[in-house]
Amino acid sequence: MTERIMNRHPFYIISWAADGLAPGREETIESLGDDQLINTLQKGTVPLELEGDLDSLLNDIGDSRYVLLGEASHGTAEFYAWRAAITRRLIAEKGFTFVAVEGDWPDAYVLNSYVQGLGSPGRATEVLQAFNRWPTWMWANAEIARLAEWMRTYNDQHPDRKASFYGLDVYSLWESLNVLATTLRPTDPETAQMARNALACFDGYRGDEQAYALATLRGIRCADALDQLRQRVQARYSNQKDTATFNVLQNAITAVNAEQYYYEMVRDDAESWNIRDRHMATTLDRLMKLHGPNAKAIVWAHNTHVGDARYTDMAPYGMVNLGQLVRESHGSEGVYIVGFGTYQGEVIAADRWGNPLRRMPVPQSPTGSWDELLHRVTPGNKLLFLNQLRTDSTLAQTRGQRAIGVVYHPNQEQGNYVPTRLTERYDGLIFLNRTQALQPIDVQPQARKEHSEAPVGQYALIND
Repeated sequence: MTERIMNRHPFYIISWAADGLAPGREETIESLGDDQLINTLQKGTVPLELEGDLDSLLNDIGDSRYVLLGEASHGTAEFYAWRAAITRRLIAEKGFTFVAVEGDWPDAYVLNSYVQGLGSPGRATEVLQAFNRWPTWMWANAEIARLAEWMRTYNDQHPDRKASFYGLDVYSLWESLNVLATTLRPTDPETAQMARNALACFDGYRGDEQAYALATLRGIRCADALDQLRQRVQARYSNQKDTATFNVLQNAITAVNAEQYYYEMVRDDAESWNIRDRHMATTLDRLMKLHGPNAKAIVWAHNTHVGDARYTDMAPYGMVNLGQLVRESHGSEGVYIVGFGTYQGEVIAADRWGNPLRRMPVPQSPTGSWDELLHRVTPGNKLLFLNQLRTDSTLAQTRGQRAIGVVYHPNQEQGNYVPTRLTERYDGLIFLNRTQALQPIDVQPQARKEHSEAPVGQYALIND
């Protein structure tokens, strides 16, 4: 491509601008002048306008087996466009095996079947109707449709090295149980019945995760039925190594972990977050094992998931994330994390969980934030090699980095900055001075109970 890429119970709200730096951090943003910081950042910066400008990033990634691509929001077109450009090149030039995203397993598995060339041809925009859990626009959007079409064509042309598309997230309690009850009925009716029995335990909540979570505070719980189902599925299917069997196992594991997540959601925000990111990490490990010793993974998730939590103020609250866990487990195999940022523009988000999506303005980043400094480093879009600047003590300080969640209030943006040690949190960073809103595909979201609350913790609601 030669054209330009498109220019409750304890809750922990990360608020850099309002609350200051994370506890335990010795560095302060006043420690050095901004001009010196800008000069230092310029040493590791190259312009980024055309897809060919990614050559230096591909070289820096080298032989890494894990490439984690972030985003500062779930509703910015350029974050998706640049990640898609990097993904295409990693698959075509470096033989990467699969893409794993911050999305639900059952929905992503439907899209994976499409990119594998299975079922009726159709179009990617039709297949993306599967992503009907709010916020639908995260994966049902024009950029993902284009990437899916490219992957299907690539797989048709390279049947010996097809690339796959999977979801890593934990939310799909009802959906995963429905998959098991439906797909196993013809071949394994006893296990399918166990899935239906587990679903019956949740009947009174009508798909409302928050209602079930609150019911656990009254001593109600469906964990036993789910665990029995998981044990049966593992006993019957663990020795089979094909993708269809993996799908059965993954849905059973996801149902168990989802219930644990919703149970903790109303008790401990940090622990529910950790259940979710540990689920992502173990799913990634199992996918690597499924695809064999030469597997290579591309991960798409918010900066709050892929940017190493040890270098943010998540760590003092006992929170871990996917980027940290992958680095700790697989650092010797090559892990490369790319963060994303923007100075100003537009975003797709909502003003309340479950409300209709809106195109919202993203105001200029506040003075003193990493985003404002990066805006001043060079006038255009840029790629920073932070790993090359890691030993420079000038940058060994904590500042806020923008993090927009699916619920966003531009006039209350002080809560959308995560205190960050930039050169440690990421290996590289793509920074775009002005960005546009994502182009969603029209999807009818699942019906929710009226006035239902967000089935996520407060940190995820604001910053992810």
